[in-house]
Amino acid sequence: MSALVEVKNLKTYFSSGRGTVHAVDDVSFSIEKGKTVGLVGESGCGKSTLGRTIIHLTNSTGGQILYEGEDITHPNRKELRALREKMQIIFQDPFSSLNPRLTIQETIQEPLKLSKRYDKQTIEKETNRLMELVGIEERLRNSYPHELDGGRRQRVGIARALALNPQFVVCDEPVSALDVSIQAQILNLLIELQEEIGLTYLFITHDLSVVRHISDTICVMYLGQMVETAPTEEFFEKQYHPYSKALLSAIPTTDLQKDKKRIILKGEITSAINPQPGCRFASRCIYADERCKQPVKLEELGEGHFVACHRAKEVNGMA
Repeated sequence: MSALVEVKNLKTYFSSGRGTVHAVDDVSFSIEKGKTVGLVGESGCGKSTLGRTIIHLTNSTGGQILYEGEDITHPNRKELRALREKMQIIFQDPFSSLNPRLTIQETIQEPLKLSKRYDKQTIEKETNRLMELVGIEERLRNSYPHELDGGRRQRVGIARALALNPQFVVCDEPVSALDVSIQAQILNLLIELQEEIGLTYLFITHDLSVVRHISDTICVMYLGQMVETAPTEEFFEKQYHPYSKALLSAIPTTDLQKDKKRIILKGEITSAINPQPGCRFASRCIYADERCKQPVKLEELGEGHFVACHRAKEVNGMA
């Protein structure tokens, strides 16, 4: 399988009154065609910034972004317009991401009209196709976003994202604002669309129980850096990074027979403003020692299983 999207040492920094915020700091990973990478981590770790940087809604500070092997890090206006048709995003909140003044029909048609490649008849035909594709009833064509429930609004957002037939879609916490019963419907829809159209996803979430059902690979992010990546089932079987272990321990379970101890993280959270070299999780890690003050890179501990931790082998009995 070849990589559709690849990022190499990607950095996204923001200036603030107190210094430079390292929102995304030296991140590298790839996504194969037709596959889903689940990007997880707590709020504020840089997940959404990473997704927005890849599709050029946010400018990168350094590193490379490759699409089908071609460097797209600094596209000009014409190249960016072409990329917009190949790379799209589904936003977290389906209410705030939809224009309240446009009907459902007008929202879906907007990207088709902006592309200036379709006549009126084709736009009408494509609108019908997209509504049917995502399960929006014909009777809702002239409704406004405030007249729909959260699940239907998110279906509109998905239809709009797919209007120009993109290959790659960033799903930025697409179900976190929805009721649990509706979450399952939207997740199943995304999986069906991937199988039917061959979409490639970057699925961003803080909920590991959600990401398990849709992802082929899990990437764990902490304060702007990637700390662990692995195939999904292997990751849920074994985690090597202390932060990943803590995330997994927080997932609720109904299995009363399972002896599960929740890991409570303590200590100060390292600031993302002008961070010092070394592991950014060290201040909250019970295994931290002097080595953790040194820069750390992802290291392969198993087939396709990478971890950024100086003591990973030792802590996991592999030393």
